[in-house]
Amino acid sequence: MNASVHPTDDPRREVDRWLGNYAEDHRNPTNVLIHWICVPAILWTVIAALWVVPVPSLLGRTGLWAGVAMFFAIVFYLRLSRTLGLAMFAVFVVLGLLTELLYRQLGPANLLYLAIGVFVVAWIAQFIGHHVEGKRPSFLTDLAYLLIGPAWIVSKLLRRAGVSY
Repeated sequence: MNASVHPTDDPRREVDRWLGNYAEDHRNPTNVLIHWICVPAILWTVIAALWVVPVPSLLGRTGLWAGVAMFFAIVFYLRLSRTLGLAMFAVFVVLGLLTELLYRQLGPANLLYLAIGVFVVAWIAQFIGHHVEGKRPSFLTDLAYLLIGPAWIVSKLLRRAGVSY
């Protein structure tokens, strides 16, 4: 990311600023490929880890905390772009359904162990990708880029499908 231009200072549309700045740190084909694999994997691990956090029965059921986190992330994405927000909603539905299936198959402890393992491997790969790229990860300049990474992948898929966001 260009250190002198923060997404809120740039005159372009906010979603374009965030995604454009993120793209500046992700140009090397090897790093991009690693991100295509690892960003969704890391997103899933966060959902899975939150899924297993106990929920008092008066508040709801297993997965509530993951649902709350996904809700706030969707609000962030919808603020940037309605289309991108709806696409991210679809991604969260798929990841939530996958997590529920794995929760039922593996149980909470094994799901958490799996999520931790995938998280560690995916982040190691991400840092290798950034080493190859020769740039540090975007989130080291602004933690909001942890939310922008998944949106960047989805925005590329939307563009390939001919959908503007």
